[in-house]
Amino acid sequence: MSIVNSLSPRAVAAPESGIVEVVNYARGREGLLPLWVGEGDLPTPDFISRAAMQALAAGETFYTWQRGIPELRRALSDYYFRHFSVRLPVEHFYVTGSGMQAIQISVQALTSPGDEFVYLTPAWPNIAAALEIAGARSVGVELQFEGGKWGLDLDRIEAAITPRTRGLFINTPSNPTGWTATGKDLGEILALARKHDLWIMADEIYALYHFAGGRAPSFLDIMEEGDKIIFVNSFSKNWSMTGWRVGWIVAPPEMGQVLENLIQYSTSGVAQFMQKGAVAALDQGDDFVRANIAKAARSRDILCDALVATNRVETLKPDGALYAFLKIDGVADSRRAAIDIVDKTGVGLAPGTAFGAGGELFLRACFLRDPGQIAVAAERLCDYIVKL
Repeated sequence: MSIVNSLSPRAVAAPESGIVEVVNYARGREGLLPLWVGEGDLPTPDFISRAAMQALAAGETFYTWQRGIPELRRALSDYYFRHFSVRLPVEHFYVTGSGMQAIQISVQALTSPGDEFVYLTPAWPNIAAALEIAGARSVGVELQFEGGKWGLDLDRIEAAITPRTRGLFINTPSNPTGWTATGKDLGEILALARKHDLWIMADEIYALYHFAGGRAPSFLDIMEEGDKIIFVNSFSKNWSMTGWRVGWIVAPPEMGQVLENLIQYSTSGVAQFMQKGAVAALDQGDDFVRANIAKAARSRDILCDALVATNRVETLKPDGALYAFLKIDGVADSRRAAIDIVDKTGVGLAPGTAFGAGGELFLRACFLRDPGQIAVAAERLCDYIVKL
């Protein structure tokens, strides 16, 4: 009998990432243009790395505040004042070892085994996996896809709510679809959560990547005292810090001790010298973020305009986030297509099968890269598509 049979059934049932499967298949190939994962092509800016190195050289290598160093929590408060026009006291902020850990801890805080949590699909697969590993049940509700755009059907969400439902996971702007909730959408979702006494776990990691101008609408614009909303976020995308694994939670201060305990019993906090880098990102990084957003907008236009011009790609330009979610005429198995595309074009895409219900016929391309590289990727993909 295999030793695996003696492991936790929940652990054994954890799915292999469909994104990582393709990455592992082709990682390191010469001439590869990797658009499969959600990161840009720039390393972390020097002003961030230098702050971390200075802290490391100064000996900031001891155990530290479980909720995050005071400087970083103040910097987060200032960041939200600048970009969201809300002044949240530092007691609302909790530093985590990545956005993924922010989700894991939030799931642990909000659910018990057997509880249900509703989320919108197609979706980044890690949210469903985090819920299932914790013993909760993930309930996917498909966004509508029509005329190349994604839309919300509130009736579908309400129909998925049962007496076991604990909350709604709302990612906007969305990975992978680029769907971006309007203020009206958010108001209707919040009203639904209030009606059914549900939590909202809001993933607004791409809020600044909003191509209509300014940041995307946020629950912070409409929430009131007592609303049960917890925000999960990460330093990865805005500041080219994917490998740092530093994130944060915004939550009611009453949850503070619970969240601190969950951090203590998982990672016991984020390294202080890494947090000093995160402080520099927040305090000095607005110009870098603006440049990243401008680059993403240019690359989005190059990629989407070229692909749509083939008359074989249905998807239109996304309103937000970093991804083109491509529905290509002739692709019936996106996993097989992703392997075929990387073999024949040297362009790495993520298969839509990795993103759950509604994503099976799609492929995801991250366009946070140099526009010249995106132009080359678009040319290769167009050549592949017209030959299908």
